[in-house]
Amino acid sequence: MKFIEKIKKQAQEELVKIVLPETMDERILKAAETTFKENIAEPILIGNKDEILIKNKNLAHCKIINPETSELTSSLAKELFELRKNKGMTKEEALNLLKTDYMYFACMMVKNNLADGIVGGACHSTANTLRPALQIIKTMPNVSLVSTFFMMEIPNCSYKEDGLYLFSDCGLVQNPTKEELADIALSSIKSFENLTNETAITAMLSHSTLNSAQHEMVTKVREATKIAKEKNKDDLIDGELQLDAAIDEEVARLKAPNSPVAGKANVLIFPNLDAGNIGYKLVQRFAHANAYGPITQGMNAPINDLSRGCTINDIIGTIAITAVQVQNKKHK
Repeated sequence: MKFIEKIKKQAQEELVKIVLPETMDERILKAAETTFKENIAEPILIGNKDEILIKNKNLAHCKIINPETSELTSSLAKELFELRKNKGMTKEEALNLLKTDYMYFACMMVKNNLADGIVGGACHSTANTLRPALQIIKTMPNVSLVSTFFMMEIPNCSYKEDGLYLFSDCGLVQNPTKEELADIALSSIKSFENLTNETAITAMLSHSTLNSAQHEMVTKVREATKIAKEKNKDDLIDGELQLDAAIDEEVARLKAPNSPVAGKANVLIFPNLDAGNIGYKLVQRFAHANAYGPITQGMNAPINDLSRGCTINDIIGTIAITAVQVQNKKHK
């Protein structure tokens, strides 16, 4: 069974409420229809009900909330004002923001336990999608930053039977410090294990393998590896490792024979966003891999950002992953 089918099946075991604020996009509406029909999650649509049903009459049984008329808006606006008044927000601005920027309305719903997670970004930038979440939902305790990952499913993979890897960070943190890179690794380990039920074997990637080169970028990865190991001694983490040493057992025997990770890695941590973004797109295009993401990690609640070029199936997959993230958070 493919990764995303397993995720959908798990999502169906315990329905959670996922808010979809971008109801102006017909891809979102079609994905909501499938999500509802297949019991992947309980979608909550934000927008004008009449306008939504004109676009897709099959959503009549879904919960639709219009911030212009909802009785929730006034109380959520008061709370938003209290949260943001120290940043200069007025009561009028809070009310207007909830009525005009549905991502803020969605975040306030999650904060008040009226919903469990959010999927957005189909027609908004990453900044506009995640800014409300960072302001309202905020990061998890002991997590210094929010990062993203892709679950990469590579067909006919020579190195791993199911071809399933986690790549991070490929979508958000441009040039992480050594401390931030360590946190990205630790967040990624949890994400991989929660979504796959496999043990994470984590490689901190570089152009050097265990001191084969000297450069400030290599030093950063090496020190990040040390920090991550100190923070969680139970996790399998090693670095710095070149990609071939991380995933190919024959190369690993030559370059890093004593590494517990080399040749077996399933979680790949890139040194910066250039490497991560280029890396996942190379694998996606040349190897025809399925790339599920970017999935956000480190938030107090699952808030996920779609690519603006996403397909309906991409959206459905992201909703399913978000639902499983919610389940894991509830039961950990």
